[in-house]
Amino acid sequence: VAKNVRSNVRELEGALRKILAYSRFNQKDISIQLAREALRDLLSIQNRQISVENIQKTVADYYKIKVADMYSKKRPASIARPRQIAMYLAKELTQKSLPEIGELFGGRDHTTVLHAVRKIAGERQQLTELNQQLHVLEQTLKG
Repeated sequence: VAKNVRSNVRELEGALRKILAYSRFNQKDISIQLAREALRDLLSIQNRQISVENIQKTVADYYKIKVADMYSKKRPASIARPRQIAMYLAKELTQKSLPEIGELFGGRDHTTVLHAVRKIAGERQQLTELNQQLHVLEQTLKG
């Protein structure tokens, strides 16, 4: 279940509750097959691959910047912040490694991606507005 529900702990807990309810309702023991049946709709959404390119486009549209700015060396906050958010989402929503993500953001080093991921993750806990923006972006990307 954890391999397929990667977004956050709340969704993972929800998936486990759904499996338990499905098991009780159908009076069946919990098994891998039962979990697949219970989470069929959730897994089909998760299996729809979210690409880094799609994340870049969605974030660029949301913050009203050009997709090309995601790859550029420009560093004003109006561009750097959305780029960091896109890197964070790329790490959270894809199976890509830090070096792979860096390459897709104009050949940036993996430490740049790591800095962005840690920064946005930390700020997400502190800033309600950022958390809401990330939630909207995640829902948009997941369909």
